[in-house]
Amino acid sequence: MNTAELLVRCLENEGVEYIFGLPGEENMEVLRALEHSSIKFITTRHEQGAAFMADVYGRLTGKPGVCLSTLGPGATNLMTGVADANLDCAPLIAITGQVGTDRMHIESHQYLDLVSMFTPVTKWNTQIVRSSNTPEIVRKAFKLAQAEKPGAVHIDLPENIAAMEAKGQPLTSDSNAKMYASSHSFGEAAMLIANAKSPLILAGNGAIRARASQALTEFATRLNIPVVNTFMGKGIIPYTHPLSLWTIGLQQRDIISCAFDQTDLVICVGYDLIEYSPKKWNQIGNIPIIHIGEGRAEVDSSYIPKVEVVGDISDALHEIARRAERNYAESGEATQLKAQIRADYEQYAHDEGFPVKPQKIVYDLRQVMAPEDIVISDVGAHKMWIARHYHCERPNTCLISNGFAAMGIAIPGALAAKLVYPDRKVVAATGDGGFMMNMQELETAVRVGTPFVTLVFNDGGYGLIEWKQHIHYDHSSFIEFNNPDFVKLAESMGLKGYRVESAIDLLPTLKEALEQDVPTIIDCPVDYSENLRFSRKADAQSCEI
Repeated sequence: MNTAELLVRCLENEGVEYIFGLPGEENMEVLRALEHSSIKFITTRHEQGAAFMADVYGRLTGKPGVCLSTLGPGATNLMTGVADANLDCAPLIAITGQVGTDRMHIESHQYLDLVSMFTPVTKWNTQIVRSSNTPEIVRKAFKLAQAEKPGAVHIDLPENIAAMEAKGQPLTSDSNAKMYASSHSFGEAAMLIANAKSPLILAGNGAIRARASQALTEFATRLNIPVVNTFMGKGIIPYTHPLSLWTIGLQQRDIISCAFDQTDLVICVGYDLIEYSPKKWNQIGNIPIIHIGEGRAEVDSSYIPKVEVVGDISDALHEIARRAERNYAESGEATQLKAQIRADYEQYAHDEGFPVKPQKIVYDLRQVMAPEDIVISDVGAHKMWIARHYHCERPNTCLISNGFAAMGIAIPGALAAKLVYPDRKVVAATGDGGFMMNMQELETAVRVGTPFVTLVFNDGGYGLIEWKQHIHYDHSSFIEFNNPDFVKLAESMGLKGYRVESAIDLLPTLKEALEQDVPTIIDCPVDYSENLRFSRKADAQSCEI
């Protein structure tokens, strides 16, 4: 047995199902060991796609997704996806090949100090220099990747160490016992809630990671407190629940911003500051805050909690609710916003404008997706509309890259989602810019048999940047490009392609595409003049109800 074989045994012991990556000279020993492994190696077309697949796999399962590259350019190509996982708190293990230790001290072909390079984008990373240390390194990597807050870990394996004879066995997992908050913090939180006239819950990604949906819904219902979720907290409470005020997170004011203007207490549950800066909703730091999470609050001048409840989130919500004495008939003015929010959403249900308004595209997409189906959003102007208008009944059914906000995640992410949940319908929602960044992974999807729909918001440019340029300079520059014929492109790759020719075509096209047994592409022209209309409306937003 050599080091690479021991490494693969350790990965098997950790329950790894898939490794996403590309073959190379310096990772050949690992690939050879995988030939005789229960782990399925998914050969991707680009290392960035491999890292995004591992990223989304980790976010959906809570178990680290694993990606593999060779050294040099292969490793640098991994970095965007690794950084995305790290900032979005998705557990991920990146494994890179490396030159032999016998030539690291001299100028050497494709050699980079990968441990130094990955340090800023990982929780921890190391190089295997002794074969006997492999079991400890792998166990530590998985432990740290999954520990709150989860993130990315990197293991660098030099080719001569990979081929070296090795002895050892995989280590058993550590106890993963829950940590519970103090009874004193429960009492303090309950007292603040009891004295608040218009409390508001802000739920984030940490609540999703903690699988605290049921507990949060029961907490809000019992105490009659409205709930706002971040982009990454979608589905933590069903959007159909009367207390759900849907999503906040746009950099401009929105209807839901009024809820924060009216509140006298924000109960932050699993809220990561990177999701939506507290300076956007508590600029002068005068709103009292309760922080409930599995880790202590980050330091920010606009986020100084009165009480920190640090421990298992579900347990904390149950214990606080049990202690709180609140007039349940009072829910504050915030819930009166719900009708206004819903009316804004539903006004596009029958819109027949063409190119199609982004609100209409997202509305129709919601109509064809079941509660358990999954949308993976890329980054661009369409992301803002999905974040604002695509609402979820269940957690982890709309994934948005938001901490790092990396373009190109949707298609590889949808492939990973389909591997995790083969019986669910999956849609990669992307702009034409993001589509062209990783569309090559559609070949991977055909090859491994993961049919999903890629819905392209086609405007022939970088729509989000155009939006921002118009806000700041009243004109745009350098944002336009040309696209291939997406239908012909789909057909050339063994996919099925559709082109939307009118607004009324969209809904039946989505339904048909979702029934195909091969990946599909829907080319949908989008009217992004709605972006500036929204900005003007946001500037004039009044909180009078």
